Amino acid sequence: MAEHGSGYVHGHMDVHQNEGAYAVFLNMAKWGSLAVAVIVLAATLWFCTPAGFLGGLIPSVVVLALGIFLLRSKPGAAH
Repeated sequence: MAEHGSGYVHGHMDVHQNEGAYAVFLNMAKWGSLAVAVIVLAATLWFCTPAGFLGGLIPSVVVLALGIFLLRSKPGAAH
């Protein structure tokens, strides 16, 4: 078999860029999921129930505040 000339040795790759990209992906997924949940909740309560605009806005703001409180990065937390 012919040798491949890449010089790659299994297990000896610098993964710092991959770790940074993964952290960005996780943050985007986390905050994006919260945003989608709040928007769906507000729209559902506003348009699909007799609660109206304020009936959709108030629970959505509460869910948003709870989500921000629970999903924020904790200092010293190991991920």
